[in-house]
Amino acid sequence: MHPNLSFEQAPPISVPYRFFLTAPWFGIAAGLLLLVQGDALLVSRWAPGTLALVHLVVAGFMLQAMCGALLQFIPVATGGNIWRPHWLAALVHPLLMVAAGLLVAAFLAQRPGLFMAAGYTFALGLGFFIVVVSLAVWRTPAQGATVIALRIAIAALLVTLATGVTLATGLAKGLLLPLPPLADVHAAWGLGGWALILLAGVSYFVVPMFQLTPAYPAWFSRGMPWALVAVVGIWSALFPDFSEPLRSIVLLSGVAVAASYGAMTLHLHARRRRKVSDTSFLFFRLAMLSLLLLLLSALIPLFWEDERITVWLGVLALFGVFFSVINGMLYKIMPFINWLQLQRYYGTRGTQVLPPNMNQMLPESRMRIQFHVHLATLGVLLLAVWVPVLARPAGLMLMLDCGWLAFNLLQIGLAYRHFKDRVPEAA
Repeated sequence: MHPNLSFEQAPPISVPYRFFLTAPWFGIAAGLLLLVQGDALLVSRWAPGTLALVHLVVAGFMLQAMCGALLQFIPVATGGNIWRPHWLAALVHPLLMVAAGLLVAAFLAQRPGLFMAAGYTFALGLGFFIVVVSLAVWRTPAQGATVIALRIAIAALLVTLATGVTLATGLAKGLLLPLPPLADVHAAWGLGGWALILLAGVSYFVVPMFQLTPAYPAWFSRGMPWALVAVVGIWSALFPDFSEPLRSIVLLSGVAVAASYGAMTLHLHARRRRKVSDTSFLFFRLAMLSLLLLLLSALIPLFWEDERITVWLGVLALFGVFFSVINGMLYKIMPFINWLQLQRYYGTRGTQVLPPNMNQMLPESRMRIQFHVHLATLGVLLLAVWVPVLARPAGLMLMLDCGWLAFNLLQIGLAYRHFKDRVPEAA
């Protein structure tokens, strides 16, 4: 176990779990939307239904999981003191759910009032979250690449929120804003600045810890987040004049930096001390391979112009990279939280019974089946961009994928209660 973990600062188990258990339902909703609207969602990224689908994933599934992970990771891994985490979660969690729902409804119904409501709700809930976690990561005495990456990621989340609220206001009030370029800036900060840098920062800690690899090289772990945020900053500085070929150069530079993280992680995987590949490891490897494929695919528009290529890149990034890695991390984080909380609870009861290990929280076979379902879903989603008749089957498979994940996460949560209730008998 990592020597620098601050177990005593872990929040109540309900704090991260409310986010984790909610996240898959946004994925189920995304699958349902694809099932209903079919290939119309895979033709152009600017279609209202496509934007609704994208935000079900990024503002629903991803944001829920990442906010929950931060509330657990910051106190335990960095020693940061999050102000009243139970109250924070009780306020932020429902606000983010409502905000995501309002935004999706706004795209589908094209109602100005819904855009304004979504913008205000995100500003309130996510803004409060950013203030609290920022204070925690800036006040912590911990140093190192993980803390630096967390600070950059949270700053990027603030920019993502600001540009998102601006876009929502522009759509609601009909402001004369260059919406497509601003949307590109919003996406760059959200995926490249917030999501990927947060993923990298957490990886510096959990990949060596859970996957038994060597540590990331210091030069890489410190340099990669700064390189990525520099590219995103240059991309934003070009706003609103995205002229070719400068646009392609900056985009490929950002994807190359992201792919370097995937390549470095795969290099560390090849040197790991334990060669057994559990399901969490397979999800992580799939995400890193998707990052490398993303770099190769980003070269295609240089030779062939087609709107579907952009959609294909988006599907690969959202479902191949982020969906996969979050899925795999949840299968490690939740059993670890169970073990941590049970260890603390067993100690207060004065029993000599040891808490169960993480592998007892959910059978590996159940997670492995869901991995194969996810792998098949990703393949069908990518094919559906080019073969429209597969769009609705892809939606159905996405619902199955996320539904299976929701069921497995619920079983991990119930395992905590099961092992906790056994303590009085053992004592």
